[in-house]
Amino acid sequence: MNTAFSAAPAAPAGAELSAGRRVLVVDDEDSITELVAMALRYEGYSVETADSGYRALALLESFRPELVILDVMLPDIDGFNVAERIRRERRDVPVLFLTARDATEDKVRGLTIGGDDYVTKPFSVAELVARVQAVLRRTGGASTGDRLVLADLEMDDDAHEVRRSGKLVDLTATEYRLLRYLLVNARRVLTRAQLLDHVWSYDFGGDAGVLETYISYLRKKVDFVEPHLIHTVRGVGYVLRPPRD
Repeated sequence: MNTAFSAAPAAPAGAELSAGRRVLVVDDEDSITELVAMALRYEGYSVETADSGYRALALLESFRPELVILDVMLPDIDGFNVAERIRRERRDVPVLFLTARDATEDKVRGLTIGGDDYVTKPFSVAELVARVQAVLRRTGGASTGDRLVLADLEMDDDAHEVRRSGKLVDLTATEYRLLRYLLVNARRVLTRAQLLDHVWSYDFGGDAGVLETYISYLRKKVDFVEPHLIHTVRGVGYVLRPPRD
């Protein structure tokens, strides 16, 4: 496994964001887990480490992390399978992949199964800490108390619930963020680049496969009744709006 990394010291972060927040670091290389854990603890995070997939899943219940930093190549079960288990058992916990597997198909797979970010080795500790902060801001920020409504689609941020035609819609954390961004910008066409940047904060170099997959998920869950609200604007992106008369 490629273990190279940059040991540049992490830049200080806002204590109000990190103080006491629980992060689980999963990697079978002690040098990686020790370095990342040290950097995060310096920033005020509470950190546990695991060197295998099964150990990580055990800590999911006992430690109850608010974010998981996860290697893909583990000695027992691979990180993609661990992430899928996390999504089934604790769907609200964001996952940040940290791995030497840098092929586009690996990145797309990791983010499609519910990963919230994907950092490749070698990596900068300062950048990794910044990515952790960004993911926690997107997934764990304070509720605005907003209720967003379009036609018969309602999103209640306080309850973190979505309803369509009065029926509760079960969404993953990533699906919820994507739908919320579409709702906030209802009737406005959003480009693929805008959606990728806002929901994943990740540069796919033009590969929007993960976005198209999540749009497909949302259509199945949200547009199960007429009228369909999620529309493709060919060559541009997507828009959430009632159909035009």
